[in-house]
Amino acid sequence: MRLLVRERVFGIGDDYWIEDADGRKVFLVDGKAMRVRDTFELKDAQGRILVEIKQKLISLRDTMLIERDGEQLAKVKRKRLSLLRNHYRVTLVDGTELDVSGKILDREFGVEYDGELLAQISRRWLTIRDTYGIDVVREDADTSLLIAVAVCVIVLAEKEHED
Repeated sequence: MRLLVRERVFGIGDDYWIEDADGRKVFLVDGKAMRVRDTFELKDAQGRILVEIKQKLISLRDTMLIERDGEQLAKVKRKRLSLLRNHYRVTLVDGTELDVSGKILDREFGVEYDGELLAQISRRWLTIRDTYGIDVVREDADTSLLIAVAVCVIVLAEKEHED
């Protein structure tokens, strides 16, 4: 499944749509303005909330939480001791870990589980500056979780870059 993300450069709340390969709006990333911490909701085209993404308020390293139906689904944070490339670790509540690595700020990275690619995030095949693609490689993958992971690592990398 190939998705197209069109980020908005300016706007209150950081809302943006994710379209499928045919240009249909499939998901909405709904950024919540005026909050103490970064908060986003990933919604389907009908407006149903699929997952919530929140910055963890108190932690040694910046951490984002992904929740589904009020229950924590995953925790995303920068991997320690990753000097050469941007590396992030996603820890699911069942203990499963996903690795995210690549050039996060350039929107060129992959999400892997146990060495197997689940999703590739890329700007390579697009010409519009604030647009990137999410190519979900495995058909049985949780698409909303992978989109949420991409949003989390981009937010974390941008915060780190600003500091």
